[in-house]
Amino acid sequence: MLLTKESRGAMGRRGGNRSRSIYLLKFSEYFAPTLREVPAEAETPSHQLLLRAGYIRKVGAGVYTYLPLAWRSLRKLEALIRTEMERIACHEMRMPTLVPRELMEETDRWKLDVVYKLKDKKDAEWALGFTHEEVITDLARREFQSWRSLPSALYQVQTKFRDETRPRAGLIRAREFIMFDAYSFDIDEPAMRVAYAKQKEAYVRFYKRLGLQAVAVEADGGDIGDLENHEFMVLCETGEDTVLMCPESGYAANLETCPVILKDPPITGGEGAKEAEFKPLEMVSTPGARTIDEVSAMLGTEPRYLVKSLVYVADGKPHLLLIRGDRTLNEIKAKRFLGATTFAQADEATVEKVTGAPVGFAGPIGGESVPVIVDGEVMQMTNFIVGANQADAHYVHANVGRDFQATKVGDIRNAEEGDLDPAGSGGVLKTTRGIEVGHIFQLGTKYSKAMGVEVSNAEGVLTPVQMGCYGIGVTRTLASILEVNSDANGIIWPIIAAPFEVLIVVASYQDEALKAAGLKLHDDLAARGIDVMLDDRDERPGVKFKDADLIGYPIRVVIGKGYANGKLELKLRRDPNSLREIDADTATEEIARVVAEMKAELSV
Repeated sequence: MLLTKESRGAMGRRGGNRSRSIYLLKFSEYFAPTLREVPAEAETPSHQLLLRAGYIRKVGAGVYTYLPLAWRSLRKLEALIRTEMERIACHEMRMPTLVPRELMEETDRWKLDVVYKLKDKKDAEWALGFTHEEVITDLARREFQSWRSLPSALYQVQTKFRDETRPRAGLIRAREFIMFDAYSFDIDEPAMRVAYAKQKEAYVRFYKRLGLQAVAVEADGGDIGDLENHEFMVLCETGEDTVLMCPESGYAANLETCPVILKDPPITGGEGAKEAEFKPLEMVSTPGARTIDEVSAMLGTEPRYLVKSLVYVADGKPHLLLIRGDRTLNEIKAKRFLGATTFAQADEATVEKVTGAPVGFAGPIGGESVPVIVDGEVMQMTNFIVGANQADAHYVHANVGRDFQATKVGDIRNAEEGDLDPAGSGGVLKTTRGIEVGHIFQLGTKYSKAMGVEVSNAEGVLTPVQMGCYGIGVTRTLASILEVNSDANGIIWPIIAAPFEVLIVVASYQDEALKAAGLKLHDDLAARGIDVMLDDRDERPGVKFKDADLIGYPIRVVIGKGYANGKLELKLRRDPNSLREIDADTATEEIARVVAEMKAELSV
């Protein structure tokens, strides 16, 4: 972005001896390689638009180069984050990308399969940071000695790495990405909860300022923490996560963690049968019928009257998990219910070893040699159908308690639309899709105990520090904005995140009068702190308008044939019917007013 002779000359003619700190940004000199066709690799609207509009270019699977337009927007997102962190006394720092193996082994996270690992010349092992709990906790144990050091909150914005098995959707699920992560340290649990609440409020403000409908939903803590935590989800049809919400209470949760509240009266396979009405257990032939649908069709019934028997291996030990035939096992809830570190579906050989039958015919009757984990809904069923633990056979009229025993009973299935509101409003859950753009955690003492972070409290007693951690996917947020802010023509940026707020289109840059007017308007707007681009290309206006819509400039100003009559054209990208004329003499003031109004709409 060099100051051109053309711009300096124009300034000399217009500004006399005015000191110039304004740089002319001309589209002809800007690196924004737009594409007319949708790239075949692009799966989602944001991925397509970021490639087509010249924001990113792919280097490898899940790895992208951020071109100048994207980098400007990313820096604006980071600036918004910094503003919100300053409001809650959370201070910026920078931690290393390389994390020594020894630190990650202290928390038993070196073994996680998402961690990129490498060796140096001395065979020392390192990880590329995917989160920085170990590094920040190591710093805390070195620096915090007493309660007088607390509370403390620190953050960074840095490139992170995850060895994703299936990166997808451009910046939505990448292997290398930019992330904000913050960490809080407090003397006790109540203080930790206060810090958590402050961060949550800051997140709400951040997303509101971007015009995003980001809902805080109950979530699973995964490999980071298992106490209270919330994901911030941008609701959109292309989201990769399922969100369950109740309109009556405002309750919201990720599918991974949403509890199931059983209905009353219970759903039963015997149409309300009581224990005294249990029917005799009977084995029936089901040749080749392995799936729920196949068995249902063969026996002339519905999937809800069957019970699935799924073999899983938890911490090396096989378990049989039972859910209703038309339900889906929630692996995360089941893993947490069992308190397992590792949890995966058994292979065919293990299934046959445990049940004595091929896959598709497993059942709980005669299979009590392994723990039988029964979903609560199954406990309310009677006279249901299960696999008979032998090929081509099923039992009908099976009942828990009479025909087999449950080792444990718990909530292990996915919640579904129509299930009761866990908040107790009496309403029912609705499903929608969302993209996770942020996640906040109450860590408690998980890391401080593992890594020995203790401080003396006011009574002089050593106590483990209470921690919280907070993350925002900066690049993922950028993509999420596009998922919900676009049309057939391109991107519709919220003005606060747009790489440029105003585009000036000079209809004919060979016309000296139009050119001079464009240069003056550019500099006058830039002098007011407005991010402005001048499209000076020797192209037809239609081509320039298409690129303007694709890139997504919030405000487009055209200096064309109307300039002879003292008029310019102004149009808002978000409103196709907003085209209007403005006076050339007062254009700077009018455009500045529109910019200020659009920003005020997003203020909180």
